[in-house]
Amino acid sequence: MNPQWLWRTTSPGAGAPDQNRMNQLTSQWSDLASRVRALMEACAGGSRLSSDRTSDSDSFNELALAVFRLQFEHVPAYQRLCTHRRLSPDKIMRWEDIPAVPTAAFKELDLTSLAPAERTAVFHSSGTTAQKPSRHFHNATSLALYEASVLPWFGRHLLGDGSSLTILSLTPPAAQAPHSSLVHMFETVCRRYGAPDSGFVGKAEADGAWSINAEALSRAAGLAGEARHPVLLLGTAFNFVQLLDGLDLCVETCSLPTGSRIMETGGYKGRTREIPKADLHAALVERLGVLPAHIVSEYGMSELSSQAYDHAIVGERTEERAGNPISPKIFSSRPIPPRVFHFPPWVRVQVLSPETGREGADGETGLIRVFDLANLRSVMALQTEDLGVRRGDGFELLGRSGTAEPRGCSFMSREGPGR
Repeated sequence: MNPQWLWRTTSPGAGAPDQNRMNQLTSQWSDLASRVRALMEACAGGSRLSSDRTSDSDSFNELALAVFRLQFEHVPAYQRLCTHRRLSPDKIMRWEDIPAVPTAAFKELDLTSLAPAERTAVFHSSGTTAQKPSRHFHNATSLALYEASVLPWFGRHLLGDGSSLTILSLTPPAAQAPHSSLVHMFETVCRRYGAPDSGFVGKAEADGAWSINAEALSRAAGLAGEARHPVLLLGTAFNFVQLLDGLDLCVETCSLPTGSRIMETGGYKGRTREIPKADLHAALVERLGVLPAHIVSEYGMSELSSQAYDHAIVGERTEERAGNPISPKIFSSRPIPPRVFHFPPWVRVQVLSPETGREGADGETGLIRVFDLANLRSVMALQTEDLGVRRGDGFELLGRSGTAEPRGCSFMSREGPGR
């Protein structure tokens, strides 16, 4: 299908040209959202749910160009950036060439097609109190698309066997963190996948920092164990450092039920205390009794609507199913392969050389660029400040580039004010 379909025109009715143009524009956004949703549903319903860029490449390219055309026309700040680079839809034939916006631009510009009166929600990046946050605006429809993007990829990586799980978030609930995309994501998955005893064991303090009630978590995990519900813990890396510290002070123990799992996201963002990922995961294995393969890392940001995960949980270990449980310490002593992140099929990612601006070969290091179709009402092409190593269709995350400001949800945890 030719992307020019977006530019269909109709004869305006007498006396109401502005209303007809508005109705036509609303229809264009709605049609495009339906196409993106159809891609999500087709991927979630099929036997293949991967980010292989060679699969359906023509369909992705066509849809990406259609999204770019409408965003260029109706996101004024984006159009100015593209025009400054002397780029426009008539010059772009491949999704790889769609102009990307630096994530830092979300701090200064309203990168949205939504009029101020339409903006019913806004997600902020987090950072130090001296930093200006990024802003990602939403309305009810764009939030619904955000949630449609979150659920299948989360389920594919964290649920695996479809078990009923008690989902416990180490963050505050959305009522206490209304501008956190991460918290909104956690509430979305709790509502869709969580057992009735799911909930939040974090809270926002008076100064806005996040803290964890380790005793409440221990009690909730104990109740889940009695009900034979596996537990899924959600949190940032620093949340889990706080949790381990809290368990050291807590009289009660916290051994999670069999089949439990963990999703951790984010780094430490300049915190005074950092723990290497391998050491953090080993400590979680030992203290909480989860298997190393049941700890999944996530990559996301407030400016995106989709997330990447480093591996999927597929049922239980063969040794456990055979009634021969193996100590987590044995697993944790085995070499840990590089964690390679993959986005869902409605997203593409590039790792670009800082010197040439071109995509590097497999194994080369560069800056991560993301093309997210679920970012329909803002900008789909984002240039992040994160460094990664290209690994096939995915990437190994190295961390922030040296010139980037520290930011992310870990800032919200106790040391001071994220996604």
